[in-house]
Amino acid sequence: MHARTDRSAQPGSHAWRVWLVVTVLLAELAHLAWEHAHGGIVSHHLLARPDLPAVWNGWGLVLLPALAWFVTGRVARRIARHIDRRRGVRVAWLGFCVAAAAGAALSVAFVSGVEDAAFAVLVSALVLGLLLPAYRAECLLGFVLAMTFTFGAVLPLLIGGIVATVSAIAHLVLYALARHVWRRTRGRAAVA
Repeated sequence: MHARTDRSAQPGSHAWRVWLVVTVLLAELAHLAWEHAHGGIVSHHLLARPDLPAVWNGWGLVLLPALAWFVTGRVARRIARHIDRRRGVRVAWLGFCVAAAAGAALSVAFVSGVEDAAFAVLVSALVLGLLLPAYRAECLLGFVLAMTFTFGAVLPLLIGGIVATVSAIAHLVLYALARHVWRRTRGRAAVA
């Protein structure tokens, strides 16, 4: 006999995802309402250069809830496959919090006008992405949410996407290839 494993058999399995998406949506609504009340919803120029196109913060109203839904789905599937689900949840929260801390530090450095510190945080995030799996969805969400109040949602998603891409290439391609080569050369050495 097979036990029922479909999601409908698990009451409330999507409830936490819905609550998180609603929370993100309400937070972004509050953010945009605050901007509207203080001079209008802001637009940010790419690379902070007026000669480059500007991105309107209002896009966060669509982008952030969609990102939260996508991320929570990926995280939920990964945790469900985890042997130790509590450890899976802790790892996901840790990734979210570390990325959020990096995003907050980048925002604070930029707002403070310390461009060298902002650049150092960005480079540190890239290096950290080479060492840790910063390509995971919860890392991207933490990074974007931490920077949204300062930069809107689109620019942090672009920056976080670059960090995630570099991390994914390192972890999923280069390190996997290096492990494969290492095993093959070690196997040949053992035969010889």
